[in-house]
Order: sequence, then C-alpha cells, then structure tokens
Amino acid sequence: MSVASRTVSAPLEKAEHAASFSLKLLLCLFLLSLPMVNPWVRGDGVGYYAYVRSLLINHDLRFEDEWKSGNPSFVMNRVDESGHLRADQYTRTGYVANHFSVGPSILWSPFLVAVHWVVLGLNHFGAHIVANGYSRPYVIAMALATALYGFLGLWLSFDLARKYFEERWALLATLGIWFASSLPVYMYFNPSWSHAHSAFAVALFLWYWHRTRGARTSKQWLTLGLMSGLMLDVYYPNALFLLVPFAEALQDYRRALLDRKSGAAVRQLLLQHAAYAVAVIFAFLPTLITRWIVYGHPLQFGVYSTMHWHWTLPMLLQVLFSSDHGLLVWTPILIPAIAGLWFLRRQDPDIAWKLSLAALAFYLVIAFYPNWDGLSSFGNRFFVSLTPLFVLGLAASLQRFGALFARSRTAVSAAGLIIGLLMLWNGGFIFQWGTHLIPARGPISWQEMARNQVTVVPVRLTNTLGTYLLRRKTLMERIEKEDIEQMRSRQRQESRSQ
Repeated sequence: MSVASRTVSAPLEKAEHAASFSLKLLLCLFLLSLPMVNPWVRGDGVGYYAYVRSLLINHDLRFEDEWKSGNPSFVMNRVDESGHLRADQYTRTGYVANHFSVGPSILWSPFLVAVHWVVLGLNHFGAHIVANGYSRPYVIAMALATALYGFLGLWLSFDLARKYFEERWALLATLGIWFASSLPVYMYFNPSWSHAHSAFAVALFLWYWHRTRGARTSKQWLTLGLMSGLMLDVYYPNALFLLVPFAEALQDYRRALLDRKSGAAVRQLLLQHAAYAVAVIFAFLPTLITRWIVYGHPLQFGVYSTMHWHWTLPMLLQVLFSSDHGLLVWTPILIPAIAGLWFLRRQDPDIAWKLSLAALAFYLVIAFYPNWDGLSSFGNRFFVSLTPLFVLGLAASLQRFGALFARSRTAVSAAGLIIGLLMLWNGGFIFQWGTHLIPARGPISWQEMARNQVTVVPVRLTNTLGTYLLRRKTLMERIEKEDIEQMRSRQRQESRSQ
C-alpha cells in the first residue's frame, strides 16, 4: 500500500470504528433501558390505541369498549352515573368522537397483529390468555414498539448529526436529548401517547429528505411522499415540516427558470412534485378515511375545529418560559439545542434556514393552540416532534463549545459533565412529575420543585424505583388515584372562580 493510500484510509478506518462504537453504545443503552418501559394505556393514549384495538378485536371503529376500558381519570368525565357514555361523546354519525390521530396505531399494528395471532394460536393449544387487546402480551408489545420507534428516531437523528459534526459531539447530543428532554417520558412512561412515534416519523422524513436532496429520482420522490403522509398520520402539526421540501421546490423552480432550457426542467419538476403530492395524499388516507367514518367528513378533525384558538394573542413567551410546562425552563438542554440551529449555518446554510423555518412555524402553531401547555405534560410534549432538530442543534453547540478548549479530551469531559448534570436534573424532575410531588397540570412552584430535587428525590427515588420495577401495578394505581384527586381539586377551584 502506498503512503498516499495509507494517508486516506487511516481517517476512514477511524471514522468507521467510531461509528461502530457509537452504534453499539446506543444499542446497548437502549436494551438496558427496556425495563423502564411501562406497559399501560392511559389518558390520550386511550384514543391513540383505540384504532388498532377496535379494528383488531371488534373489527369496527365504534370505540365504545375502548372508552369504557380507559383509565379512571380518562373515563370519569365521559360516562354518566349509570356507566354509559354521555351523549356528548358521540358525533352526528353515531360514532364515538375520537379526535386522536391514527398514525401510532398504524405503527403499532405489525407488532399487535403478530401478538394477536400468537395468542390465538396458544389458546388453540390450551393456553388461557385473554385475547382482548388489553391483556399483558398486547400492552407489552405496544410499549416495546413505542420504545423501539423512539430509539430509531434517535438513531436517525444521530446519523444526520454526524454528517455535519464530529462523531463524539453527535453522540453526546443524542444522549443528551434522549435523557434530558421530554422524550423519555413518552418513550417509556407513557408509551401509548403519540410523541415518541412523532419523533421517529419526523426523523425518518428529514433523514431521507437529506439523503436524497440535490438529485432525487421520481421513485425517491414517491418514497418521500409516503414518509411525509405517515408523518402527518402520526401527528397533525408535523405538517409544518412540509415547509422543508416546499422551500426546496421553490429553489428548484427558480434555478430551472434561470436556465435556458427551463421548459423541460420545469415540466420534470412539476411531474415529480405531482407524484410527491399524490404519495402524501395516499399515505394520509388512513386519517381521511377515519375522519369520514367517525365525523362524516374527511377534513373534520373533531375538537380541534371547535376550540378557541389564540389567533389574536398567541402565547409566545408562555410556551417557552411559563412554569406551566414552558419548553426552555422545564427542559433547559433545549436552549443550546435551539441555539445550535444558528451555528449550523456555518456547516450548511441551506439546511439551517429550512429547518429553522419549520421549527419557527411549529412554535407559532403551538403558541396559537388553546392547550399550548399540553395539559398533563412533562415539559411541553408537543415539541418532542422536533427531536432530530434538537439533536442536530445540540451537536452544533457542543462542537462550538469544544472549540474553546485547547485539548479535545478536556472539551469532551467538560461537555459530558454538563450533559450528565442535565440528565440527572431531568431525571429528578420526571420523578417529581410522575409521582405528583409537583402538579401534573398547571403551573408549578419553582421553589418547591428545586427543594424537592435536593431533599426529597434522593431519599424517595431508590424505593420508588424498586416498586416501579417489581410492583409496578400497585404504583400505577396509586399514581392514578392521586391524579384523579388533583383533577377533582382543580375542577373545584375552577368552579369556585367562575
């Protein structure tokens, strides 16, 4: 081998080794984290899970059984004294008004269909497993699938970040967002909600868009369209990420029109974008069809259409800084993650402004949304969809931070220490929120929260973790009872204030 060949191959081998190590580390951490998966269907998760369960077990989309089988805090305001669903729970078509998105059920369906067939097969040979969609095999499969999708979203985000930044910073950023943001709550503790799926769907869309940009074939446009439609099925505000290919399309048309052979180029672009639009609509059909069946119109989205949106007075500062689940104060690791989108412009100005545009649009929509605080939310759960942007931005900030040090080991150690402290803080905060040391809904007292972090969490964490791992059902029943008490107390306060 020549000296030149060795000079070229050495860095490549080093990069491949680093990538292999990162993948093994991330995969190992994921497998070690699986005991934290909490197999329950609760709250909003009742609506998300209802599609796959109703189709699999009842072969319809009526949802009465799913609503009545929900956790007590979900059911309490939806049934009358006789235990029947209230009239306001039905639409004009006679179906239960399930406004939650169908996308999570689409992603769960391969796992749950397989489990259902296994359960039926085992029962045929004498087993006595309840094949109702709610017994342990089903909810465990659902929870593990959610964790898997969350991990795949992180891996795709890491893979995107390492295309621009050194492997170590991409890895640290991935770990930071994994364990110091709102993601772990919806990846493990509340797996029946849609947010981990949304992180995956957005990451898959952006990863593939980035991989194929510049010279996308017609087949790749179709594939991107299917991914885009799935992203919308999972979570409606993800439509804002379509601004990324839209901005790209405007640039392509501009370049084509400046070309002397613009006619042929524009026609080619029109055909490709038409194919993309058809693929998006095709992949979005599950949502349109379920809206048609449940509400009587494919573009009727239930409660979202009747809410009083803050069009004239958006909650711009509250979304970021309120003690009522403000994004930056509940999950401070997102401060450098968001700032990093500005630093990204040095690596790739084109992708930086496109992603920033999508992030800004997403933020504005949440600021207009009536329930901008996410109600029962750890941090502002809506922004879990931006996980790939946060990983990319945090990697940018970490690399810029590392440049302040003369020695790379010192830089990595300092950055790792900061990320580790933010993980510990976030873990304690999640513990307080999950065990109702602080209110799950509404504003919290920062003084009480900080005091708990130092004096209460270290004392209670070990015992509660043991209960969570060994006697989880008992712990979940206690948490559910406390949640109902907090909800009733909040309702009484609101009634007195009116």
